Amino acid sequence: MNQTTQSKKEVEERQIHAKSGMGMLLLLLILMVASIAAMVFGIIFLAAEVFALGGILLGAGILFGGIVGPILFAGLKVLKPNEALVLTLFGKYYGTLTGPGFFYVNPFVTAVNPAAHPAQPAVQTADSGAAAMQAASQALSFNKKISLKAMTLDNEKQKINDKLGNPIIIGIVVIWRVANTAKAVFNVDNYKEFLSIQCDSALRNVVRLYPYDVSEDSDGEEEKSLRGSSQEIAEILKNEIQKKVEIAGLEIAEARITHLSYAPEIAAAMLQRQQASAVIDARKLIVEGAVGMVQMALDKLGENDIVILDEERKAAMVSNLLVVLCGNKDAQPIVNSGSIY
Repeated sequence: MNQTTQSKKEVEERQIHAKSGMGMLLLLLILMVASIAAMVFGIIFLAAEVFALGGILLGAGILFGGIVGPILFAGLKVLKPNEALVLTLFGKYYGTLTGPGFFYVNPFVTAVNPAAHPAQPAVQTADSGAAAMQAASQALSFNKKISLKAMTLDNEKQKINDKLGNPIIIGIVVIWRVANTAKAVFNVDNYKEFLSIQCDSALRNVVRLYPYDVSEDSDGEEEKSLRGSSQEIAEILKNEIQKKVEIAGLEIAEARITHLSYAPEIAAAMLQRQQASAVIDARKLIVEGAVGMVQMALDKLGENDIVILDEERKAAMVSNLLVVLCGNKDAQPIVNSGSIY
């Protein structure tokens, strides 16, 4: 029942096959010239006391030149490539005009774009009349055309807790375009703000499912992380956003993580943790190499019968070699000139 009601509320896009505007422009210009001529001849006839014909010509000229003509001129529309106009007629959806060119449509239709904003905010002035004129000019300068080009949404960085509860700072960029102009205009209040909010919501839903980095106790399992699986996370994020903005007729082309870091309050602790992990890994490698070198030295001494060492001397030699090989500083050798026993 809810799905049926929702489908009835959604408006499907309908293309308008408009006429060429060049022919209508020439016709309107000819009619405007004719209306001016009619007013001139009407005044001449009135001056000659031909009141009936003069009144008809003058009235027709004024009616067309002052009222009908400007209304008909409102039907001329110019569109650039990848632009569209969503038109309504007396409150009802009339259709969408797309494609580059010069068109003529019903002069009573109105273009609708809830995401249109003025280029600059209104400036406060002391003169109320000047402020009113400025507000009116800005209202007229609203661009009601909807861009069908690929656009970029760069949301502000957010602080979100990952799967392990660590606060992280993450930012994303989303490449999107309007795929259905009717849904974008009529199904949501402002499709740009709607997209921004849904991106924030989807980002939080995805980030809380994955850790910042793979933990050491993952038991060798291939666990996805925000840092190590950025491509996979971006694809999941793209699909999540696409589901949320489907009602607005938007198409998500790509979503990428542009910034990823720990929050300042834990950044220092996490840096120490990473440094400690690096030191431990380095020490493991050094110890493994040192043990191998000691084993090789003992084997060579035994094979060539250079010296025969008992277990106590072997232990002392192993200890000395490990100190030399694993120490942070160069060892200072001591030459024994006497017997080793």
